[in-house]
Amino acid sequence: MATDYDAPRKNDDDVNEDSIEELKNQQTNRQSAVVDEDEAEAAEGFELPGADLSDEELQVRVLPAQSDEFTCGECFLVRHRSQVSREENGMFICKDCDS
Repeated sequence: MATDYDAPRKNDDDVNEDSIEELKNQQTNRQSAVVDEDEAEAAEGFELPGADLSDEELQVRVLPAQSDEFTCGECFLVRHRSQVSREENGMFICKDCDS
């Protein structure tokens, strides 16, 4: 808060002269710490788990595994051939699953 150093200072006698009514008015003029918020308006922006998404349409283009890719036999993720750690029973295992 800024202080006006040019303003005359109050003495202790001046402070005691403030009436109770003035002090009450000063106290009621302060802003309340409570914020009025509409609950319905605040809840509109939140997505709840298990929400009904039946009217939503997901459009994803699925590509088959490329010649330089493999599907890990443990995590079933499609990885690049450089991620092969070992082969076990004809299934490739990625480096993440092997460690």
